[in-house]
Amino acid sequence: MIWALSLIAVLLWSPPVWAQAQEEKIPWSQLTPTDQQYLQRFSEKWDQMPRQRQERLLNGVNKWRNMTPEERREAKERFQRWRELPSEQQQHLRERFQRFRNLPPEQQESLREARRWFKSLPPEQRQQLKGKWKNMTPEERQAFKKDFRRQSIEQDRSHSPAEQSDR
Repeated sequence: MIWALSLIAVLLWSPPVWAQAQEEKIPWSQLTPTDQQYLQRFSEKWDQMPRQRQERLLNGVNKWRNMTPEERREAKERFQRWRELPSEQQQHLRERFQRFRNLPPEQQESLREARRWFKSLPPEQRQQLKGKWKNMTPEERQAFKKDFRRQSIEQDRSHSPAEQSDR
């Protein structure tokens, strides 16, 4: 009886096997030479990093490899701007990004679409909208967002195949 209780206690308090396997780190020696080259600055700390961070860094390397030269140039510029930001502003942006990651996929895509739309505008029009936004009250901003969503939905409907086949 004591043996059974001991076994149950061990099973309840020890992490499950799947959690242990998930937490196993990726040894530096198992990385490809190309990955090691890109991640060289992390080589001394690599084996002590949490698996999750290792995976994020490897994902970043894979994204970088698949970028065009223009995309790489833009990424370098964004990184330089990031490094020049005060730490408080960096923290604020990290928090906003975390809130974004916690949104449902549909809302994330909606925000991405709004950003693509905004980026497609001529620079003068973007500046004009930024100025208008900064001068709005919170209530006016809410109304603007609501109207923008409504227009986006109407635009999506007018471009859907079902709508066009009805015409």
